[in-house]
Amino acid sequence: MDTQLKDKTALVTGSTAGIGLAIATGLAAEGAQVIINGRTKARVEEAISIIQKKFPKANLLGVEADFSSKEEVNKIASKFPNVDILVNNVGIFEPKDFVDIPDEDWIRFFEVNVLSGVRLSRAYLPSMLKKNWGRILFISSESGIQIPNEMIHYGVTKSAQISLGRGIAELTKGTNVTVNSILPGPTRSEGVEGFLEDLAKQQNVSTSTVEKEFFKNARPTSLLQRFATVEEVANLAVYLSSPLSSATNGAALRVDGGVVKSAF
Repeated sequence: MDTQLKDKTALVTGSTAGIGLAIATGLAAEGAQVIINGRTKARVEEAISIIQKKFPKANLLGVEADFSSKEEVNKIASKFPNVDILVNNVGIFEPKDFVDIPDEDWIRFFEVNVLSGVRLSRAYLPSMLKKNWGRILFISSESGIQIPNEMIHYGVTKSAQISLGRGIAELTKGTNVTVNSILPGPTRSEGVEGFLEDLAKQQNVSTSTVEKEFFKNARPTSLLQRFATVEEVANLAVYLSSPLSSATNGAALRVDGGVVKSAF
């Protein structure tokens, strides 16, 4: 399938590992120019090297930024003013009891998970509307629908992303600009992989056994009954970034393996 991305420039925030790296790789594979982003120059260069080993002709740029800083987010938009596809993927999470979450943590989570997307979308939406083409994606989570009791602050920010995406989509009426949210479920990212391996060592069992137990006890509603791969999530992001997805706008699309027990 020709995704018609060869003349597009994409910015993927938080793209040095996990879902972000997989999305950046998928877009690069389709011929888009991709701006790789991470917190440090070393991480950005490492991610670029990983992608170029798979796709030597990949057209890649890099930028480092701390998304808890308004100034650093704004610098990205100044450095790269011409972006066709914005993938708001950067995010933080941390299991913590609700009563132990201080105001400072709430503010930090909103700065990174929500306001980074607000700032970048605000910067790029006008030019997208002017040229009558653009894509804005928010990588939210099924935790935005089913708020996890072990990290309520994270779930609330993910709900906010979904609302933000829908709200911005309303501003694109009658144009070829679309704004959508993707809601991954349990995904085998870098952090999850390490967690599974550590737990397997502690219990002296295989990682596959740990995975089966997790879905049996912690995520019994999953229809997939395994962690999704980052590539499976990225596949949807690549499609939504392309001109082929022109009729999908203002949507919250789940890649959750059926964890959310709902038809809608």
